[in-house]
Amino acid sequence: MKNLLTVILAGGKGTRLEPLTRDRAKPAVPFGGLYRIIDFTLSNCLNSGIRKILMLTQYKAQSLHRHIMRGWKFLSRELDEYIEVLPPQQRIDENWYQGTADAIYQNIYSIEKENPKDVLILAGDHIYKMDYGAMYQDHLQRGSDLTIGCLKVPVEECCHFGIMQVDADGKVLSFLEKPKEVAGLPDDPRHCYASMGIYIFSAKWLYELLCEDAMRRHSQHDFGKDIIPRMIQTNKLYVHRFRDRNEKSMPYWRDVGTLDAYYQANMDLIEIDPQLNLYDNSWPIRTHQPPLPPPKFVHGEEGLGPQFRRGEAIDSMVCQGCIVSGGHVRKSILSPNVRVNSYALVENSILFEGVDVGRHCRIRKAIIDKDVRIPPGVSIGYDLELERKRGFPVTDQGVVIIPKGEITEAFHD
Repeated sequence: MKNLLTVILAGGKGTRLEPLTRDRAKPAVPFGGLYRIIDFTLSNCLNSGIRKILMLTQYKAQSLHRHIMRGWKFLSRELDEYIEVLPPQQRIDENWYQGTADAIYQNIYSIEKENPKDVLILAGDHIYKMDYGAMYQDHLQRGSDLTIGCLKVPVEECCHFGIMQVDADGKVLSFLEKPKEVAGLPDDPRHCYASMGIYIFSAKWLYELLCEDAMRRHSQHDFGKDIIPRMIQTNKLYVHRFRDRNEKSMPYWRDVGTLDAYYQANMDLIEIDPQLNLYDNSWPIRTHQPPLPPPKFVHGEEGLGPQFRRGEAIDSMVCQGCIVSGGHVRKSILSPNVRVNSYALVENSILFEGVDVGRHCRIRKAIIDKDVRIPPGVSIGYDLELERKRGFPVTDQGVVIIPKGEITEAFHD
């Protein structure tokens, strides 16, 4: 791995995840209570033996920078190991990044300075487990100029991916970016091969192709739309089929790019047999672990019968620092420092750090962002039209989103 440099693209706006991305970059959005989305890509790198990482940021990156500083600064530059965050530097022009290829091109000086033989390019906003080392071995053994990570997807989902036709040896014969329709695989007509946005380039070819693309006036400066299609006729391109380290019957890879997809991926974690295994010690997912006390569940009595206070969480994930004080939590995820007060009911919901749920509240099928304080007696998720009148987004699947910060006034009708 000494000759491999990894570059993570972590600068996307994540507009489809608003309001969760109003104050943070998409890779910094919390996931699974304790983690951030970026933790999965970074953990894959470390578990794969990769120790030289450049991370390119752009929009609303302060939260992401802070998370990296707190949780991922344990590598030593003295040992040639690092995770280095590179904000836009406008070395080449005064524009924001115009596409994935342009983002790499505008940081070509920093990449060249590390003098790698090969460059691994990753997205920082997907949830999956993968050994990039196995992909790199394929790349070296085939003498490939570019190796593309791929997975099978249903043909009806082709419009969301770069779709490849490959031969029996895995050589790429064609590449179409988000086509409206495609033919299926010869041995599996209902599926096709989709790019995961994971690339290993020979550094020599990467520099040449990026410089050539930068001179094209009508290019969108994107790997899938411009760089890869032009390489097929002149270079050796191969696919590396996704080998899931999640060790489940079905491969797990999620693009949590919409609020409904994000909600469902979180809810997957609290199933009896979750599709994504976070408890596998052979492939740990690392993150910043704040020094907080264990979660606490408080029982008590204020009279008997219906007024019995029972602090409990069922089929849920509850992080450190949480206090469930006489409230009831069901099929939900509570991030650090959440408090659920007496007689409150929280079900099928995701509560971010610092949320405080008042007494007698009822919350159903909601995502509540950081530091929101719900006044006593408020119901959320039971009347979707009322939620819209309050000004809260409601997704197509009926998930209510409560934005970050104090929102007490919104509940005074």
